[in-house]
Amino acid sequence: MVVSHGAWCWYKVATILKSIGHNVTTIELGASDINSKQVQEIHSISKYYEPLMTFMESLPLKEKVILVGHSLGGVSTSVAMEKFSNKISVVIFVTAYVLSQNLTYPNLLQEDLTLALSLVKPVPIYKDVNLSLKETTITNHKNSRVSKIFIISKRDNLIREDLQMWMIQKSAPFAKVTFIKNSDHVVMFSQPKKLSSFLLKIAQKY
Repeated sequence: MVVSHGAWCWYKVATILKSIGHNVTTIELGASDINSKQVQEIHSISKYYEPLMTFMESLPLKEKVILVGHSLGGVSTSVAMEKFSNKISVVIFVTAYVLSQNLTYPNLLQEDLTLALSLVKPVPIYKDVNLSLKETTITNHKNSRVSKIFIISKRDNLIREDLQMWMIQKSAPFAKVTFIKNSDHVVMFSQPKKLSSFLLKIAQKY
């Protein structure tokens, strides 16, 4: 399952994974791409990630998924870890924002996150990112129940490598941190085969 941007952005990776026999579900988050909600209806971050929570809730109790979050989708992924840890085998953050009990975003990162919130399709701009994320309570107790992996994009000019490393250090432990070279922020476009290869290796292990 892959979340962030419009679901269509994952068509290359999804096609590769499906061709090998994996079940892949891409989620349209609130007011993203063809999601029926309008920008004016998204008054809080919880409305943005609501479609993922609805999907996770619909899964049978004994069914587990590998959850992949990219960019702002990392917020949705972090919340899903908190609420549905028993339904997740492993979480993969692909150059994504991470939420944790120990992590508070400084002003510089708030500016980056505000930019991410405006990408692809406009969504409300939150003046205080930390304030808007207060409703996304994350605890170390539940967060540690799920294995986490972070894929760093070496040439990401939106979420730069130093910021990615900062989030990793503040929200440790990660089971694995790996790198994709020659990739920009939208890894699923710039390096779809390499990203797919990483996801397949992780799926085999978990």
